[in-house]
Amino acid sequence: MSIHLPATVLVMTIGVVTIGMTGLQAFGADERVLRPRVPADQIDQVRTWTNPLPATEEMIEKGRQLFHGKAFCVTCHGKDGKGLGGDIEPGTVRGPLPRDFTDKEWQAARTDGELFWILKNGSKGTAMAPFVPLILTEEEAWAVLRYVRSFATEGQGATR
Repeated sequence: MSIHLPATVLVMTIGVVTIGMTGLQAFGADERVLRPRVPADQIDQVRTWTNPLPATEEMIEKGRQLFHGKAFCVTCHGKDGKGLGGDIEPGTVRGPLPRDFTDKEWQAARTDGELFWILKNGSKGTAMAPFVPLILTEEEAWAVLRYVRSFATEGQGATR
């Protein structure tokens, strides 16, 4: 038994599959996501910055509370850290999606210093605005980054 589909149905099906596959790249670490956000003339210095706060359960919990509260990171990055806030439907956001903190490739590509720089300066070409010192102190920003890093550990950030 053979099935004959009209050419328009076949083209529409291929188009939907192609669009769907292209859209999936936004959810993983592709070249655009892995590209540094820190200007080239600052990147070497920024990459030397390290988180001064200990990676303890207490500090990660403090970062979680800030992520879900005062810093309102959860609004865009979602409670699961996947980069789609709880009330944001895929395809409704213009421009780059918020970062998926569960993406281990992205986590490995960014240093703590780079992430801190973004919290201080925002991320050009995205909706990420500067948070330090307008919303967070430097210490609070480092605590948030401890929590953000916990998303890269299997079963961590998303379950806290």
